[in-house]
Amino acid sequence: MFCMANQNLLTSNIHSITTENTSVLIPDERIMDKIFLIRGQKVMLDRDLAELYGVSTGNLNKAVKRNIKRFPDDFMFQLTDEEFKILLFQFGISSWGGTRSSPYAFTEQGVAMLSGILNSDRAIAVNIQIMRIFTRIRQMLTDTLSLKLEIEEIRKKVQNQDQNIELVFSYLDELIRKQDEQPPRKRIGYKPNH
Repeated sequence: MFCMANQNLLTSNIHSITTENTSVLIPDERIMDKIFLIRGQKVMLDRDLAELYGVSTGNLNKAVKRNIKRFPDDFMFQLTDEEFKILLFQFGISSWGGTRSSPYAFTEQGVAMLSGILNSDRAIAVNIQIMRIFTRIRQMLTDTLSLKLEIEEIRKKVQNQDQNIELVFSYLDELIRKQDEQPPRKRIGYKPNH
């Protein structure tokens, strides 16, 4: 479990999210810092989503519970006590405030489903931004995987070339050794008298 560290590879965009009377700037990095890898999935926690949407965590969770059929286990799950302890250790208790129960984690599909139950302009705009960031992260991971595969292919070719060069040198060494082992040959052809 770790915070996505590849944020340096993404450009630093700031999106303006407009609510009825105010304009809020949310840097992409702030959202990316709230995406974690838990149980092999990229997730966002209920507390962080509530903060971004401008609602309380309790109200977010109440809206989810009223629409629980929209959130199967692959869209949302509650962290185990062990996972929660790791997060508390990672961030420090003070940054979690009074939270004492294990938070809910929303996968990318779960975050997308939240857009159907939260109808404020801010929540809609933030959700669009989050979905774009998930898409960029997925594209970045795909690009990284492609690059790793290409590097591995080049490494294999170089390794094969190294083996082939070693084979050529061993054959040359063998030829030189055989040539040195043979007695000198009698010269054939015209031999001048001494």
